[in-house]
Amino acid sequence: DYCGVFAVAAASGAVILTHERNRGKGAALRTGFADIVARLPGYGVVTADCDGQHTHTDIARISARLDTLPPGQRCVVLGCREFTGPVPARSRLGNSVTRVLFRSITRQDVPDTQTGLRAFPAITLPWALGIQGDRFDYEFRMLLLARQSGISLVTVPIETIYTDGNGSSHFRPLVDSLRIYAPLVRFAGSSLLAFGVDTAMLLLLNWLTGWLLIAVVGARAVSAGVNFVVNRRLVFRRGREVPLRSASLRYLSLAALLLAANYGVLTALTDAGTPLLLAKVVTEAALFLASYSIQRTIVFDPLSGSHNSPAQMLVRTASHPV
Repeated sequence: DYCGVFAVAAASGAVILTHERNRGKGAALRTGFADIVARLPGYGVVTADCDGQHTHTDIARISARLDTLPPGQRCVVLGCREFTGPVPARSRLGNSVTRVLFRSITRQDVPDTQTGLRAFPAITLPWALGIQGDRFDYEFRMLLLARQSGISLVTVPIETIYTDGNGSSHFRPLVDSLRIYAPLVRFAGSSLLAFGVDTAMLLLLNWLTGWLLIAVVGARAVSAGVNFVVNRRLVFRRGREVPLRSASLRYLSLAALLLAANYGVLTALTDAGTPLLLAKVVTEAALFLASYSIQRTIVFDPLSGSHNSPAQMLVRTASHPV
């Protein structure tokens, strides 16, 4: 449908790269990055969406910011909309949800996690080429992996523009959102399974012994075993690259920390008169995002040897609440 547009671009001197079929935005970006690395080594890249949301002025501003970076700085420059004025409801809601989740998981606040206007210095391109994901999930995964990879995120404010309710966007709210949030959705499912096992064992052991501490420890021992196996094999798939012994020790350290936090919060709530089942739900919800962040960046990350310990991560996560 757009061959005419590309023909005009080619006639104007642009290099046009093509795929035989639509492989998705992430695959297209990697193809472009690979071409620049091979054909123009040492050059940075600016990417911009083609749905009318990025002005020539903003594209030039992002390019200029790339030129002012200190030599050797590994970063991604993000053109961030401020979402002022008339913004389609799905766009405003989608960015708000993603921003909260991203801040909760990474402890970084990025005003616009869905922006396609980005700049990459040459030193960052090999890293970007190694990120998985062929569709819209590629760009969000890039942000998730940045901090643990030593890549800083530099934000630059840009104009907020939506033409005809953003009808030209190819983003599918349900399908593509599920793809973007897939790691968190899988973790939620695994946590729900562990929560069910843990809650059932907690109620059973508390009924049998009448001692909350024994009930909490016994229930967590059973549910933690189930959770470890599911997360290592299905949720954090790179976790299978971490030696079993190393992953087990990291997970046990985290489990001990979360157990202490779980018992402390649970005791405080029940002492205050909260029913045990309700107290259990509140406690698990409070620790959910902290557990996800630590498991993703430490327990099941093959490159986490130089990261902080689970204890340090838990303290830092607790000091940056949602």
